Amino acid sequence: MNARLMLQENPDARASPAPGPGPAADGTAASPPPNPGKSPPRAHWPNLGRSIKWLVVVALAIAALLYSTRNLLLGTPVSTVTVVRGDLVQTIVASGRVATPQRVAISTEFTGRVVAIPVEEGQRVTRGQLLIQLDDNDERAALAQAQAGIAQATATLRQTQDVSLPTAEQSLRQARANLAQAQQQFSRVQEMTTRGAFSKSQLDDAQRNLDVAQSQVQAAQIQVRASRSGGSAYVLAQAALQQAEAARQAAQAKLEATRIVAPTDGILIARNIERGDVATLGKELMVLAPTGLTQVVVQIDEKNLSHLSVGEAAVGSADAYAEQRFTAIVSYINPGIDPLRGAVEVKLDVAEPPAYLKQDMTVSIDIEVARRDATLIVPAATVRDLDKGQPWVMVLRDGHARKQAVTMGLTGTGQVEVLDGVAAGDRLIPTGATAIRIGQRVRTTDDARPKP
Repeated sequence: MNARLMLQENPDARASPAPGPGPAADGTAASPPPNPGKSPPRAHWPNLGRSIKWLVVVALAIAALLYSTRNLLLGTPVSTVTVVRGDLVQTIVASGRVATPQRVAISTEFTGRVVAIPVEEGQRVTRGQLLIQLDDNDERAALAQAQAGIAQATATLRQTQDVSLPTAEQSLRQARANLAQAQQQFSRVQEMTTRGAFSKSQLDDAQRNLDVAQSQVQAAQIQVRASRSGGSAYVLAQAALQQAEAARQAAQAKLEATRIVAPTDGILIARNIERGDVATLGKELMVLAPTGLTQVVVQIDEKNLSHLSVGEAAVGSADAYAEQRFTAIVSYINPGIDPLRGAVEVKLDVAEPPAYLKQDMTVSIDIEVARRDATLIVPAATVRDLDKGQPWVMVLRDGHARKQAVTMGLTGTGQVEVLDGVAAGDRLIPTGATAIRIGQRVRTTDDARPKP
């Protein structure tokens, strides 16, 4: 009775036995029956994953919308600089080389072989110091010969004074004595001839003897005058001595020319000869930079000519010693313009050149041409259309980028002076912010103040 009731309540029990904890028909353990009234967990996970994805997408869309509208509402962020007051110096920057006002080319007066060079290139020398010694054997021989000529001429002059003159004077005294005797003899013969005691031929002989005696006196007088100071013989001897002295001086000069010495104090900046070389006339052997005023020669663009004037101060630095500075003064502005380079030559005096400053060294020069104290300063990178003559700046006002025309003053290194258009404290947008347009809403992110 009970069994029938169970079959009626579960008519499918025969077809498929109820699952239970017992073994299955194939001998394996049967799975426990699912929890009645609940869906399997695996059916809910796909729906949950899709919901999370949709939530992420919506959140990203909302974030992008908020970010895009943020710049519209608050303004595009941009870096700005502030107009300040400070001191501004306008300079002209140029590069050039160190030079002395003059260079001395050392050369020889005649051809000769170099036997010694006791100096080196770059050495500081003094006036009269030996630079080059040439072979001087021939010159020494010529000098010795000239000195021998002086000795001979001196002896001749002394002979004229000590021997010729006394001899001439003695001859004059003897001639005068002979003349007196001849005159007495002539007078006696003449008287006796008048009386008829002597013949005419004896008178003629007496006359001839008298004439000869007179001639001898005259010759002796001439010899005496010639041998005395100022006489012809004395003058000839003296001229021979002077000629010999001139020959000695010429030989001495040639000998000294074999010693090439420094004409002035300075530094040897070039040497083009070596020992054993033959120095020829006109060949540049060395170059000497005289000690004294040091100058810097630079080329300035002609567009800056109106700003230059003699006496302007400058600061220089050598490329090899970039951290060290020296002062200079503009001393010369060439009145002519180099048409090829469009530049003007400017020379600056360096009153106290540092020890490291060498001839032909490359240097940079900053010439101060103007100065303003406590003026409005803005970075040059904030000024637009400066080269067109209509400068303007983009200024931040009421949260928008506005165009403002400005009047420019001095131009410094990376900075410019503004005479009109902006005031201290105004925020300017640099030219590098190309994405910013006039009238666009912007907001500043920082404040890069220019250094006064």
